[in-house]
Amino acid sequence: MPYASARSMNPDAIPVIDLAPLSAGPDRQNVADALHAASQGLGFIYIKGHGIPDRQMQDARSAAYEFFRSSEAQKADILVSRQHRGWLKPGASKMHDGAKVDLKESFIWGEQDASGHTVEDHALRGNNQWPDWVPQLRPAALAYFDSAHRVAHELMRGFALGLKLEEDFFLRSADRPLSRASFVYYPAQDEHCGKDQFGVAPHTDFGVLTVLCQDSTGGLQVQDVHGDWIEAPPIEGTLVVNVGDLLSRWTGGAYKSTPHRVVNSSGRERLSLVLAFDPNPETVIDPAHTMGADAAPEHSRTTCGDYLLWRFAKAFAYRQQDTTNASS
Repeated sequence: MPYASARSMNPDAIPVIDLAPLSAGPDRQNVADALHAASQGLGFIYIKGHGIPDRQMQDARSAAYEFFRSSEAQKADILVSRQHRGWLKPGASKMHDGAKVDLKESFIWGEQDASGHTVEDHALRGNNQWPDWVPQLRPAALAYFDSAHRVAHELMRGFALGLKLEEDFFLRSADRPLSRASFVYYPAQDEHCGKDQFGVAPHTDFGVLTVLCQDSTGGLQVQDVHGDWIEAPPIEGTLVVNVGDLLSRWTGGAYKSTPHRVVNSSGRERLSLVLAFDPNPETVIDPAHTMGADAAPEHSRTTCGDYLLWRFAKAFAYRQQDTTNASS
């Protein structure tokens, strides 16, 4: 059986936006308006001018590959914790009922202080687990986290300006963010697995915003407004940014959280560097705050922390089912 297929992307399907002018200068509002418009379409954007050095991305990739090519016995020493930190083994994630388990595996970490500790004030925030047999992974991962998080902050300022809000609106409660980063490894996928097997099955991202650094392999596919799947190939010098479920909820559905998936039909390994930006757990997600009192949201208000707990419980086998009704 062949792989799940997707058509080639039209050049204007996912815009490429230069982020550099957003930091200063007369074109700030133009960039913000472009981000705003793209977020109301597919909710996927290529960004250039992001400022993350090539060397930093190369160091992260090199360390990540050494980790993933280690033995399962070694990686099992840092098996994912209840706080979602460490190694998530293949088959440990399932995006929805009825889907096959994903082929991917991940290494996940979050922000930490200078001594290496994290305040454990939420069920999805805990101390990072670092592989002592790959000592270069820790500095490379933390450096990339800081850079990608800076990019996410710039984007959130841009979205606020595009929505005609105060520039810091989305960052007012982001001093203790639930943001997490991951290196995501996709093995070469055998076509005999069938059309219903994926590196990661169709899903929308859980949180506010995702910043993705693809490699040259390709395999990312996005569902368009007609329900068709299109390729989102790597474009040199860019990152891929996409709206998550919480930002869609925060804007009353004006910004689109779009289903996407990965099919690694390349015959070689694929590695992604991912930053999932989320503010503090107590942050209230209420479209009335962004779109006005007349906003008619599809979902009730929730908090960032409650919503993520509900979604994680559904997606990851290592977590017990959570009974919160944050999804309503």
